[in-house]
Amino acid sequence: MEYTTLGSTGMTVSRICLGCMSFGSSDWREWVLEEEESREVMERAIDLGINFFDTANMYSVGESERVVGNVLADYDRDSQVVATKVYNPMDPDNPNAQGLSRKAVEQELANSLERLGMETVDLLQTHRWDYDTPIEETMRALDDVVRRGQVRYLGASSMWAYQFADALHTSDSLGLDRFVTMQNHYNVAYREEEREMLPLCEQEGVGVIPWSPLGRGFLARPHEKFAETTRGRHIEGSRFARRVNAYRANGGDEINERVEELAEENGVKMAQIAVAWLLHKDWVDAPIVGTTSVEHLEDAVEALEIDLSDSDLEYLEEPYGPVEVVGHE
Repeated sequence: MEYTTLGSTGMTVSRICLGCMSFGSSDWREWVLEEEESREVMERAIDLGINFFDTANMYSVGESERVVGNVLADYDRDSQVVATKVYNPMDPDNPNAQGLSRKAVEQELANSLERLGMETVDLLQTHRWDYDTPIEETMRALDDVVRRGQVRYLGASSMWAYQFADALHTSDSLGLDRFVTMQNHYNVAYREEEREMLPLCEQEGVGVIPWSPLGRGFLARPHEKFAETTRGRHIEGSRFARRVNAYRANGGDEINERVEELAEENGVKMAQIAVAWLLHKDWVDAPIVGTTSVEHLEDAVEALEIDLSDSDLEYLEEPYGPVEVVGHE
């Protein structure tokens, strides 16, 4: 395993972050693993040197946090870096169990800590931008939970660059703890973040931990076979349709074919080339890899050993054209 410091902080994380959306309860999504199967994947991740785990309160409506906490309780807490998120609705009967108001941040963090079985979470992230709460209120509430020792670092997820700049400026002008990470939508078939968000993160010393490195599986197999997969069959008419359409638009299918070509040349899998591409980008600290398979987890870790040349990177990137911005919803 390789390690890096997260953004401008001194906290050390593995170059692969294990995304834990796949762990929790199949009652939430049919492909989600129950606790026993989740444990097998997480324990293998720890064996491989992964120390960075990303979950969210909304995943399996809290069950992902509970499973992650249960598994990690058997290991040295000081060696783990645990991230969770707040924003999405947690109780349909409680309008305050969502968003980024002070009330929502404080009560939902308390619930997350209880489920995780932890007194402190290493990284608390805002899952999306809250258009109904002033950013000053959100940043003050987040600063308070850091000062109380419930959170060590603050992070954000997908939003417009002007919103992230506003949040950073608000923290700086009020003398508050600021966001140190951005978890955004970024892969070789979706590079809109390179226009504004990633240069902003680089300028501000913000660590980047992108989600969907394989484009919901689009980059893990030839594009003509994607529709045959479980996720591919469930795309049409779903909220994920726009994302997949963006991957395929304006050069996406050709990028997919070039990923396949380089994988064959290197004797590796397409998914490994896609992860390796991210690992070669200077502004990426650790791609968030979600999986329901020990084999696929091992594949992701092996991608650290793949050396792509500058010409390989240019070859993969050359067909890309502008596409619709997706992932902020």
